[in-house]
Amino acid sequence: MKTFLEALRSIFVIAILVLALLAGYLIWSKVMGNPANFEGGNPEGAALQGNYLGIVYKGGFVVPVLIAVNLIVITFVIERFIMLSIASGRGSLAKFVRKFQNLLNEDKIEEASALCDKQRSSLANVMKAALDRYRELQNDKTLENDQKVVSLQKHLEEATALELPVLSRNIPVIATIVSASVLIGLFGTVLGMIRAFGALATAGAPDALALSEGISEALVNTAFGILGSVLALIFYNVFTTKIDNMTYKIDEAGFSLVQTFSASLK
Repeated sequence: MKTFLEALRSIFVIAILVLALLAGYLIWSKVMGNPANFEGGNPEGAALQGNYLGIVYKGGFVVPVLIAVNLIVITFVIERFIMLSIASGRGSLAKFVRKFQNLLNEDKIEEASALCDKQRSSLANVMKAALDRYRELQNDKTLENDQKVVSLQKHLEEATALELPVLSRNIPVIATIVSASVLIGLFGTVLGMIRAFGALATAGAPDALALSEGISEALVNTAFGILGSVLALIFYNVFTTKIDNMTYKIDEAGFSLVQTFSASLK
């Protein structure tokens, strides 16, 4: 079952990449490359004065790739916001941890378990799994007290390890785009500059159209590359901060659980 889900997630990621590339090409060729954006209705000619769609179209074949990169960032940002909102559960995590700790201090294990069921976050899932083990170990007569504490700690670690991949899924894609977007944009910039210098190198008067197109290609690709990188960097930091905060809350609640359990054995 786990292998099937992992394969399904991989297919989802690949599908997003393919659809983003297709959408990027269609936007570039059909919307930006619309003849109405160019002088004489000819996409091979100059863009109309002040027509930014036509200007961006002149950025060349790297532009649809950069559009796809930005679409991928937006898609995974939306996906992560939804999934992290679900993983955060209902209500404040800080309030949940405080209430959970208070119930543990009062040895109200069943109430703490019910609180986890109600909160329904990744943190609550970990604590729920640990509480189930908590009661089993309390009634276990075959293990020493130290062994019981170690067993509970191990169970906490295993439950946490199951939840963390859910929180960090697709974050590496966003992290990769932080640098990849700039590099793709730089590639387009270099191609544009080659075209511009080629126009300057012609004998006699430089080809003004080729020169302007080369400069346009360079600047458009630079802009799109930086845009994708900035978006990816901002949201990568937002998501990693959220994940770190949730991980801290798991560690905090887990520590309280182990301490309470250890004290109950004395």
